[in-house]
Amino acid sequence: MSDKANEHTVEGIDKLRSLVKEINTCLFCTNLKTNDGATTRPMGAVKVCDKGNIWFFSEKDSDKNKEVEQDSNVQLFFAHPGKGSYMVVNGAATIITDREKIEELWSPVVNIWFKDGKNDPNISLIKVKPTSAYYWDTDGNQMVNFLKMAASVATGNNYISGNEGEIKI
Repeated sequence: MSDKANEHTVEGIDKLRSLVKEINTCLFCTNLKTNDGATTRPMGAVKVCDKGNIWFFSEKDSDKNKEVEQDSNVQLFFAHPGKGSYMVVNGAATIITDREKIEELWSPVVNIWFKDGKNDPNISLIKVKPTSAYYWDTDGNQMVNFLKMAASVATGNNYISGNEGEIKI
């Protein structure tokens, strides 16, 4: 990676939004003090709002929600190896049960996890307000980068290019 950038405010939120939309699924880590991996689970992000908050659906009685209530600090690890896009987000999570917000963010895909749909009494949202974020983007697709890597190994020159930087929200 050669180009480092600091993405600020509106540009930062746009970058965050585009990476979350592109990658969507992340490893959502709670209970960071234990650092044992048992409190890490895959989650699909629903939306990045205009303030840069990342939204997820969750069950009210889940271990994840209980862990967030005990300690709001979370880490989100997004990775799309096929596109060479990666991002880590540190943030503060909040459990939201506002029915209007659930209605606003609802999509038919979420129905898979909530048997009574958007009226399921066990439905909640998790809002993650990022405190820091860092990204890595590799230019080109996986096959192009494989060829660039092979050429780099053969010649001793680095032909892989991309961008990385802090996202400021």
